[in-house]
Amino acid sequence: MPVPRISREDLKSRLEAEDAAGRPVVVDARLKYPYEHSTLQLPGAIRLAGSDFSALPRDRDIVAYDSDPDELVSSKVAVDLIRAGYKASALRGGIVDWLAASFPTEAKQAIKAAPPEPGSLKG
Repeated sequence: MPVPRISREDLKSRLEAEDAAGRPVVVDARLKYPYEHSTLQLPGAIRLAGSDFSALPRDRDIVAYDSDPDELVSSKVAVDLIRAGYKASALRGGIVDWLAASFPTEAKQAIKAAPPEPGSLKG
């Protein structure tokens, strides 16, 4: 199934729209490691638990993004959403392309590594 894609410029413009009801819902579809080890996300992005789409509104567009410039994961999520009856697309170039344009982001909590045991770093 061909996956609709949205450019970073189009998404940014739609997220800045005055009419909040017309703004798309942004879904962070990054794989576990890239998501957990990042301190940034797109503005207003939500994280889904697996394929449970029940928290998503059916009357708004959904845009999924990931950390792969080829949109492999976000494309699969978009296809799953379309099959479930949502109007969805993938962000062309993912978060990498978004960051390259210096577009706005929000801070998110990254996992914290446990400190090393005393003496474990000695050679």
